[in-house]
Amino acid sequence: MRVLVAEDEAMLAEAIRAGLAQHAIAADLAGDGEAALAAIDVNDYDAVVLDRDLPVLHGDEVCAELAGRTHRPAILMLTAARRLEERVDGLALGADDYLLKPFEFPELVARLRALTRRSFEARPPVLCAGDVRLDPVRHEVFRGPRVVRLSRKEFAVLEVLLREPGTVRSAEYLLEKAWDEHANPFTNSVKVTISTLRRKLGEPWAIRTVPGVGYVIGEPSGAEPSGAEPRG
Repeated sequence: MRVLVAEDEAMLAEAIRAGLAQHAIAADLAGDGEAALAAIDVNDYDAVVLDRDLPVLHGDEVCAELAGRTHRPAILMLTAARRLEERVDGLALGADDYLLKPFEFPELVARLRALTRRSFEARPPVLCAGDVRLDPVRHEVFRGPRVVRLSRKEFAVLEVLLREPGTVRSAEYLLEKAWDEHANPFTNSVKVTISTLRRKLGEPWAIRTVPGVGYVIGEPSGAEPSGAEPRG
């Protein structure tokens, strides 16, 4: 999962980013409303953690702009406002959820997970392809009965692939979804991560390489399972 944290309090923003990284969630930062919209125009985020009181362009204006778009990330609005009317106003602008400051970090992560589940049709809380299972909430991965220990980045890549089993995802797409804005687009990080992830999941190989296209876990509907060792 990749999110944008639109928050003008630099220390809080960095703390949120660091905390999300512990849950295999890549996060970019924007310190004002205009920067937030600019980042959203360039990157395909799953969700935006949106501080309501942003400078330059107020969080309400950012929310209203995003709400009018056909394709947009989920919006989790942060606010210090305690009055019910203000929170209702934020939801009326198009926010998908609201979280009061100060907040407990586990609740922020849980709300983000819940919001991104809503953005995928009938997406189950536990993602599966064959005998590979990933639980985003408990941060657990199994291959059959075996527990698979993954790094945070390996977990993030596997989660992206398991969102749509049978769909081939390019290295560029995986870099977009599982890394933050500081990732080098010319790096071989995706290939290296896929290689170690595949090895940890073990044989028969769960992740296949489609030469010149990308990577896929699971088989397209109606396809015959392939036991061949993947290339790349």
